[in-house]
Amino acid sequence: MGSVPFTTSDLQTSTSGFRSSPTLLCTPLMGTTVDQMLIEMRKAKEIGADLVEIRLDCLRNFNPHQDLQILIKQSPLPTLVTYRPVWEGGQYEGDESKRQDALRLAMQLGAHYIDVELEVAHDFNSSILGKKPDNFKIIVSSHNFHNTPSAEAIGNLVARIQATGANIAKIATTALDITDCARIFQITVHSQIPIIGIVMGERGLISRILSPKFGGYLTYGALEAGAISAPGQPTAKDLLDLYNFRLIRPDTKVYGIIGKPVGHSKSPLLFNASYKSVGLNAVYLHFLVDDVEKFFNTYSAVDFASGCSCTIPHKEAALKCMDEIDPIAKKIGAINNIVRRPDGTLTAFNTDYIGAISAIEDGLRGLNGVSPGASPLAGKLFVVLGAGGAGKSLAYGAAQKGARVVVANRTFERAKELADKVGGQAMTLAEVENFHPEEGMVLANTTSVGMKPKIDETPLAKHALKHYCLVFDAIYTPKDTRLLREARETGAVIVYGTEMLIRQGFEQYKNFTGLPAPEELLRTLMEKHA
Repeated sequence: MGSVPFTTSDLQTSTSGFRSSPTLLCTPLMGTTVDQMLIEMRKAKEIGADLVEIRLDCLRNFNPHQDLQILIKQSPLPTLVTYRPVWEGGQYEGDESKRQDALRLAMQLGAHYIDVELEVAHDFNSSILGKKPDNFKIIVSSHNFHNTPSAEAIGNLVARIQATGANIAKIATTALDITDCARIFQITVHSQIPIIGIVMGERGLISRILSPKFGGYLTYGALEAGAISAPGQPTAKDLLDLYNFRLIRPDTKVYGIIGKPVGHSKSPLLFNASYKSVGLNAVYLHFLVDDVEKFFNTYSAVDFASGCSCTIPHKEAALKCMDEIDPIAKKIGAINNIVRRPDGTLTAFNTDYIGAISAIEDGLRGLNGVSPGASPLAGKLFVVLGAGGAGKSLAYGAAQKGARVVVANRTFERAKELADKVGGQAMTLAEVENFHPEEGMVLANTTSVGMKPKIDETPLAKHALKHYCLVFDAIYTPKDTRLLREARETGAVIVYGTEMLIRQGFEQYKNFTGLPAPEELLRTLMEKHA
């Protein structure tokens, strides 16, 4: 199953007519009664689906003549009728000829499409030769619930489907890795007949969202999260509102967040709303990645993975795949922002430290009214609690601005290791309480002390906070930690962890697009969702 690199030439979609019409959004109806399906149809229309898939194998007591008449005639949207047998992943276990009779009946009653499995398609299509209504189309489908075969094997499958006399080919495979989607994208672009190409499972999600980029005939979106008809299917609402499905075109640039797990990330919500607000032809996805190197080697087209945010566990591993690394990111030894240049090379940044440091600088400016030129951190005593990833970011960032850095950590060795690298001083967390060589110091907590659920804890006793003019806490759950509340009571300026989060996002947006971030919009969305 070697992965074929997926290059820009694969994206030059063919000029055959069927590519020019936009990808349709189909909502499967999973109701167990006709009445339930009628309600679902109306919901699907409200949400904005283009057609509905009537899954006859979900109906408990199916009466072909009566039920099909009602479902097809009363549907407010065009209908695709599927009667999936158990041997192809469906629920129908009865007689095969009765199943095919019901599909022929659906065609006669005015269904727009019917879906027939490749295994029986040849005979079925022969049986309706010369009887097909004008704007009726046959979808011939093949489902693989184990893996995604080689591009050559998938190509052969499409040829077999085409030979049955299909109007549209449907190929559904299973993703064992996100790079499996590349093979389906390739086939979709190069196919001689309209194709529905889908890679099932969470690792295949991008295949469903990006159908319009590669000229897929349709994609499936569930009515609600609990009612999916295949593994990894998104909801129609998410396709339309979260991923701006209707705005995706062959020339849309693809961005995303690389992580494992990654589904919880709110980044797609923030970036897609921003892109839409300024009319940018781009989409931002969740990339569930197991192997970073394989991911970048496979998706090497300039407009695919044009930029990526990078989260755990890949912040260190991704460094090895980069062509160029921002000097401070290199020192920190972790990246969270990757940009693909027009020549295809990858450049990496760490925007975490920029987010935190700029927020702290603005807090100090408010306090002292320092002239815009010099950093208000220059010459300040800057105490960092914790020597992990965020601790490193803040220590390097503050040192770069001319602060005198003190690193405190639970274990002294780790504190010393970091302090030596930034030319600072090291101590244990316990020693910080009695450390105050001067007034007006700056404190930055990067430990998890005070984070949900232990919100009544604090990394530094209240009496020690009076020696600080500003206190920053990287924790943002809760936003108002005990440390920040007590710092406020002792008169210090406080800076929330959410500031670091939001500003590193501004910075990523700027790196991705070359444009300033829509800050107001991003702040509003953060308050509302994150």
